[in-house]
Amino acid sequence: MASYGIALDLGTSGFRSHLVDLNKNGKILDTIVTSRHPLPGANIMDHMHFWMKSGRDITHKIIIQTIHDLMSLYGESRLSDVKKLSVCGNPIQLSLFEDIEIRDLAFAGKNKLKKLGVVAPSRKAHTITAGDIGLNGINPEVEILIPPAIRHEIGADALAMIIKSNMLEKKETCIVTDYGTNAEMGLYYDGELYSGSAAAGPAMEGQSIEQGVLASPHSISDLNINDDGTWSNIVLNDKLAPIVTSKVNPITGETIKILDYAAKGVTGTGTISCIANGLKSGVILLPHISSPDHKIHLTDNICVTEHDVTEAGKAMGAIRAGHRTLMYEIGLSDSDIKTMYMAGASGTYVDPIKAQYCGMIPRVLKEVYQLGNTSLMMAHDLLKSDKTLDKMQDIANSISANHIMFAGNKKFEDMYVLELAYWEEGMPFEMYNNMMIESGFPPLPDITPPKLCRRIYKSDIPDVGTGLYTLEKVGMIMKGVFDGCTGCRKCQRECPESALTVRDLENGSHEINVRSDLCLGTACQACEFHCSEKVYKFTDLQVNYGT
Repeated sequence: MASYGIALDLGTSGFRSHLVDLNKNGKILDTIVTSRHPLPGANIMDHMHFWMKSGRDITHKIIIQTIHDLMSLYGESRLSDVKKLSVCGNPIQLSLFEDIEIRDLAFAGKNKLKKLGVVAPSRKAHTITAGDIGLNGINPEVEILIPPAIRHEIGADALAMIIKSNMLEKKETCIVTDYGTNAEMGLYYDGELYSGSAAAGPAMEGQSIEQGVLASPHSISDLNINDDGTWSNIVLNDKLAPIVTSKVNPITGETIKILDYAAKGVTGTGTISCIANGLKSGVILLPHISSPDHKIHLTDNICVTEHDVTEAGKAMGAIRAGHRTLMYEIGLSDSDIKTMYMAGASGTYVDPIKAQYCGMIPRVLKEVYQLGNTSLMMAHDLLKSDKTLDKMQDIANSISANHIMFAGNKKFEDMYVLELAYWEEGMPFEMYNNMMIESGFPPLPDITPPKLCRRIYKSDIPDVGTGLYTLEKVGMIMKGVFDGCTGCRKCQRECPESALTVRDLENGSHEINVRSDLCLGTACQACEFHCSEKVYKFTDLQVNYGT
């Protein structure tokens, strides 16, 4: 009798999943990923803000509908035999999935939480059922495994990185980082874990980049400089393995095709590689690109712009400032960090030497290990053994953890200001170091490339089963009819992401339709700002299943 399980990684940039055969020790049958996150906004702060401003109900409906749509691609006949589902992700994404309180994660102050009447929920390992959260498409009695957080703000995704890296067993001073929109990082020193989370932004996942895409088939993931000055374009194939498809003159775009495999966009790691190559070759003189059209030309008419360089630079600057804040809070010097563990898609596909050049990993290292998508791997492990959930809780209990909030941290703020000056204004590196000294920090040392760089897996999802599929249209349509709306469509014209359309109704009124996955959320609200009659309220939009 067939018995299936579904493993889910709930990331800030999108969801990834495996269908596994429970009768064959969790053999991966198929893999499905979403093209983006279904909620409005581009980062975790946008998602929390949407929950608090637009409402808990609409937020949960969008999340659950997307997971239902994702699972549906596995086929109705298989879903009827699903016996177990597991999830992994950061505390906010798991809370949104489970439909529990998140304000204890949004506000650091105890007095603020007390004033709001917020009672922090338990985030220990536990199980619920599909029926508990209204997840349709599978039997409502299907058990859902929820892994523990180490602390309420240090989630299961961080625990997955720690377990999959085996860093605790090595007892060495090291840093582990999941390179995503919300870059979770941990520094392990003298038996204790010091963690932080840098809001790197969507550029790490290829979003907020003009022709950026998530790591997926037909996306540029890396670039290498050749002796003749051309750049080899490395593209992910249908199994997410990197292949060289062409050589391109980055200034003119002149291309020599090697494989007939077209690229559709550039990932975050491809953008990082492009910037590293540009800085080394002189094609980029921050904050400008020294080509006639101020663009770097890649394969298949894909370009990286000056705006892209700035967006990625801000993300990389946040990560460097985060790493160094952890070091300085503990009192460590650059030479104390021996090993770097890199997780997530960006952590897998990026060239560590290029990442080091751009500040994404410490400048002095001995070893670098690239781990893949540890969150999805952990969700898969949960399905393979009933003992894994308890094991994760035991490890979470054993870790003495200290979380350092970067928001409001003076060290982080001072360093990030210098990062912005470097990436946005082209501050010379010598001046950068002088300003570091004036701010009370040691200057950045010369780069010492690691002696060992080991990519554990060729792709961030090592095993996709028989195939990798993408759910392109995610989320739901948010709708609203507003008294006084004239149907002028100014809100539609001003939407920067073309997420909004106005539909004329038979009764003469006008319905606003907003795609949740394309909308930039409460951080934008250009639609509401430009409403001619000032009657449109973004937070009044609603969703219904089946829309």
